[in-house]
Amino acid sequence: MAESFSQEAVSRRILRSETVLVLALSLGASGVSALISFVGSLTKPGGLKEQAAMLNSSYAPGRPWLDLAWQLFGIATALVPVALVAHLLMREGAGLRAIGFDRTRPWPDLGRGAMVAAGIGSAGLAFYLMARAAGFNLTVVPESLPDVWWKFPVLILSALQNSVVEEVIVVGYLLRRLGQLGWTPMAALVASSLLRGSYHLYQGVGGFIGNMVMGVVFVLLYRRWGRVGPLVAAHALLDIGAFVGYALLAGKVGWLPTP
Repeated sequence: MAESFSQEAVSRRILRSETVLVLALSLGASGVSALISFVGSLTKPGGLKEQAAMLNSSYAPGRPWLDLAWQLFGIATALVPVALVAHLLMREGAGLRAIGFDRTRPWPDLGRGAMVAAGIGSAGLAFYLMARAAGFNLTVVPESLPDVWWKFPVLILSALQNSVVEEVIVVGYLLRRLGQLGWTPMAALVASSLLRGSYHLYQGVGGFIGNMVMGVVFVLLYRRWGRVGPLVAAHALLDIGAFVGYALLAGKVGWLPTP
């Protein structure tokens, strides 16, 4: 009995340490970085809406091929924590299929994802515009890449990378590990949603609240469907719409804020 208890305690310590390390290498670190960035924005002269949160910027202005190399390098290395999660899940005999991230149901996943994106996209945009107008949010600039041939492919790849990293780690992996550690479903939902909000805090209070609410919805949908696939699809469609839409509309429509 004592030996069994000891093994269980060791297993829990290992799972706890593993989870902390995965988050420290990925979105947990992003949450800390976003908090520091938010503090910097709050203490900077001028309101939040007068400042900009830049996404998908150039790494080497005026040098398109070097810039492309850096863009692809950044996208590839950001996916390493997902590969680590896949390895850890495979080691326990489960793999990514255990969280519903596989190719067994591509069209149902895409269909569900499109419906979720359609519902969240319009509400999210309206909330962002209201939060910015109220002074709770920075002006989000989804892209500021040069007008080169690889601009839109890189934006799409960036959107795909964001969706895979966030949904696999923050929903599928984290909920699985917290359940194995004995967390209640409500506590795990709160932790996942707060984490999602935290690494969007660099956008302002609106970004934190909006993404935390999105996190609650995504956790509930994951528990209903048992698959991360639809959430990855929804997130990818949302980010593609934001990145590509901004590239096409910025400066051409009056309702879209620009720096």
